[in-house]
Amino acid sequence: MAFYRYRARNAQGQLNEGRLEATSSQAAAESLLNAGLIPVELKETKAGTKSWIQLQQFLKGGVKPEVLLILSRQFASLTRAGIPILRIVEGLRDTTDNKVMSGALNEVAEALNQGQTLANALAAHPHLFNSLFVSLVEVGESTGQLEQAFLQLAHYFQLELDTRRRVKAAIRYPMFVSIAMLAAMVVMNIYVIPAFSGIFAGLGADLPWTTRFLMSTSSFFTQYIGHMVVASVVGSLLIWRYVNTPAGRLRWHEWQLRIPIIGPLIKRILLARFCRSFAMMLTAGVPIVRVLTLAGNATSNAYLTRAILGMGEQLSSGSSLSAVAEQSGVFTPLILQMFRVGEETGRVDEMVMEAGRFYEEEVDYDISNLTSKIEPILIVVISVMVLILALGIFTPMWDMMNVIKG
Repeated sequence: MAFYRYRARNAQGQLNEGRLEATSSQAAAESLLNAGLIPVELKETKAGTKSWIQLQQFLKGGVKPEVLLILSRQFASLTRAGIPILRIVEGLRDTTDNKVMSGALNEVAEALNQGQTLANALAAHPHLFNSLFVSLVEVGESTGQLEQAFLQLAHYFQLELDTRRRVKAAIRYPMFVSIAMLAAMVVMNIYVIPAFSGIFAGLGADLPWTTRFLMSTSSFFTQYIGHMVVASVVGSLLIWRYVNTPAGRLRWHEWQLRIPIIGPLIKRILLARFCRSFAMMLTAGVPIVRVLTLAGNATSNAYLTRAILGMGEQLSSGSSLSAVAEQSGVFTPLILQMFRVGEETGRVDEMVMEAGRFYEEEVDYDISNLTSKIEPILIVVISVMVLILALGIFTPMWDMMNVIKG
């Protein structure tokens, strides 16, 4: 995925400028055309633009998913009440506490005053409103069901937030234990082991391998701690920079899906997200090739996105959905079966939604058992550390006691 800066004209001939994210310039132009904008100029921005946008959002306070959830709910309620769109946007602009969202809504209100549609106005802020958000709003506007579009978006964001909260709650304990272990290792190597090293060195006897190992690691740690910190910082920056390149992001996202215990959970979460967005967009009446593009981008995983976008290209050439899904190699047998049944019955959206519900239940079960799966690993690691520490410190002390008694 890359960012493109564009200049385009709407149906009234008015010029719009902004940024959008797409896999290629052709996909970016297609997104503009689908949003009712005719591209005049389209240029790919530098590789660091996405990171720069994220940094700007962080410095300004950013926009959390909760903000988009509340915004969608408020839009749905106010639209149901029959309030004009411009007044809704201006009211939300004046009441939101988020400065980034307030500034974006102010520009959206100005665009609406110039005669643009709500979808076009939102599309000028891709770092806040992604293509999935904009496309649903566009469909809602064109069909007169804008309230339903925002209700669907609110439901989507609610499920995303619930999943994130459950994952954070599940990994909180393992993360705390891991940090405590790291802190204990640092304290032991800097303060505890060096204190015993002087005593053991005066014994003049052969020390067990565990003691020699602890003394060597402590000596290395205290002598090169500065170098280790610098190397860690530089290494982290290099990895971060590589991961933010297209090739690095693709490799990193593919590797994520192969991590033991965590990888299968991540894949189920992404597949549930794909099924949810796919069914939601298809039900709203979006063309299926466009649905694959939007649902693929919604996964936020470059590896899955590339495979799903390739499905859209094959589907355009006349292949069936189930056939191209099977060739992609990223879907489970359950989803492939749902695609086949959906094609046979003409209810692809319902079948995929059922698959999404199944994976959401699987994710709930996996998250509830995640801690119980990680705990044995942590216990083994801590036990090994304590065993080495005990043997390395207490064995020479016992030898000292024997010498004194003798």
